[in-house]
Amino acid sequence: MSGLIGKKIGMTSLYSADGKNLPCTLVEAGPCVVTQVKTVERDGYSALQLGFGEKKEKHTPAALNGHFKKTGVTPKAKLAEFRDFSLEKNEGETISVVDLFEEGDFVDVTSISKGKGFQGVVKRHGFAGVGGQTHGQHNRLRAPGAIGACATPSRVFKGTRMAGQTGNSQVTIENLQVLKVIEDRNLLVIKGSIPGPKGAIVKIYK
Repeated sequence: MSGLIGKKIGMTSLYSADGKNLPCTLVEAGPCVVTQVKTVERDGYSALQLGFGEKKEKHTPAALNGHFKKTGVTPKAKLAEFRDFSLEKNEGETISVVDLFEEGDFVDVTSISKGKGFQGVVKRHGFAGVGGQTHGQHNRLRAPGAIGACATPSRVFKGTRMAGQTGNSQVTIENLQVLKVIEDRNLLVIKGSIPGPKGAIVKIYK
């Protein structure tokens, strides 16, 4: 699947032809440099490894520095692989936003969602709390309630919805429409919201 690495800029809105206000996300998509070409004969599958963003050589591991020098490109901040790429590119060549995307295209966007820290069951799973405050109950509005069965099986099942780390996980939103492609600034205006905070690295698949 073809795609580019990008950076989430933030949200805005556009008006459609019929006057509707559409929420949109601005993404700086590329330009990305081809840092490695994988082939079926040598690697067992076809893919392009793309690099996005600049990074100082002194902050890059020695093995990666050698990888970049072999390709003849400067160190990149983020690498990602895209299998079965629709374009044929050689190592060191650049792919820009207009090479892949047009207005009206539907894309899938993958990113790391915002981390919420350790949260209770109401925020994490949408629980309603134990309920009524009669019969001496107090401070039970956000409690999870019972989590196990008595003597059998006398344990808590794996996967039981409880409090814990929330967010900070990989999320993919599918079938988002590209409303605008701004070539001179490498921007995509995508309808709707995508995971992650401002400045988050995203992968856009076509």
